[in-house]
Amino acid sequence: MTTRLDTRGRFALDVALVALAGVIWVLAYRSLPAFADAMLSLLRLNRDTRSGAALHFFLYDAPKVLLLLAGVVFVMGVIQTFFAPERTRALLAGKRAGAANVLAATLGIVTPFCSCSAVPLFIGFMSAGIPLGVSFSFLISAPMVNEVALALLFAMFGWKVAVLYLALGLSVAIAAGLVIGRMRMERHLEDWVLAMQHAPAPGYEGDQLNGSDRIAAGREHVKNIVGKVWPYILAGIALGAGIHGYVPDELMASVMGKNAWWAVPVAVLLGVPMYSNAAGVVPVVQALIGKGAAIGTVLAFMMSVIALSAPEMIILRKVLKPRLIATFAAVVAGGILLVGYVFNLVL
Repeated sequence: MTTRLDTRGRFALDVALVALAGVIWVLAYRSLPAFADAMLSLLRLNRDTRSGAALHFFLYDAPKVLLLLAGVVFVMGVIQTFFAPERTRALLAGKRAGAANVLAATLGIVTPFCSCSAVPLFIGFMSAGIPLGVSFSFLISAPMVNEVALALLFAMFGWKVAVLYLALGLSVAIAAGLVIGRMRMERHLEDWVLAMQHAPAPGYEGDQLNGSDRIAAGREHVKNIVGKVWPYILAGIALGAGIHGYVPDELMASVMGKNAWWAVPVAVLLGVPMYSNAAGVVPVVQALIGKGAAIGTVLAFMMSVIALSAPEMIILRKVLKPRLIATFAAVVAGGILLVGYVFNLVL
């Protein structure tokens, strides 16, 4: 009886601490814009300058991605105690071919993550034993086809463009996930990810785990994963911030005309080194179109920026080996090229 009361008291304390941490997390997340503005003001920099824009981007996105990483990984760690990797794989195996990819890509619509912010959930999917191709469908869809992108496209270009973008974006995410899944490239995951996939959940003993054990497993998940990937996250966002602040729009608009067949591939190549979320890149898309760039070419550029960015590749390098990263980039780039040409042909 005493042991049961002690267990309940410990669980109540753990829940209270998690709730307090959640409140602090929300307050910290909501204060990020004010924090970035305050730091610029303290340093006497202006967001209208290149250096100010780059620094503001880093000061806002670096803590944002780290907060998302910690929160998502903690939740996935707790969930993993209910579902061992074997059980998760068995559940997905019961679905018909492609159904899991469709579900994962659809989930991406309601998660307004940029490419780097989607990586934490991708890591969580992999550690829970979800198939590689299904995880990639989410990783592609989450930044590229979310409600933020669709709302902005609808507001700026009308419902036809928004619907066509939705359909083609989902098609790229689903098709790319299916292709990568059928290539059986799991051996090109980093060893620590493979070890997490093939090991039972931390402390997993079925129904014998109590609530405190599950919360402890979530904390351990955060410690293991965040401790491994945070330097890659900071390096990736620093690269994106520099490009965000110093690459002029006029340079890109000059090579994004509709008539030249090479305009779409060039736009994709220009977009890959960059980094932004949908909210940041859609206004740039509008400006480029206003300067005479073709809509399909610019939307291909947009897709490459938010779904195939170099900073994302830097972060993924901690999870994937170079051959799998190259395969992922090639498959997604092929889909984006197709989208660009279709848009230019139809509109």
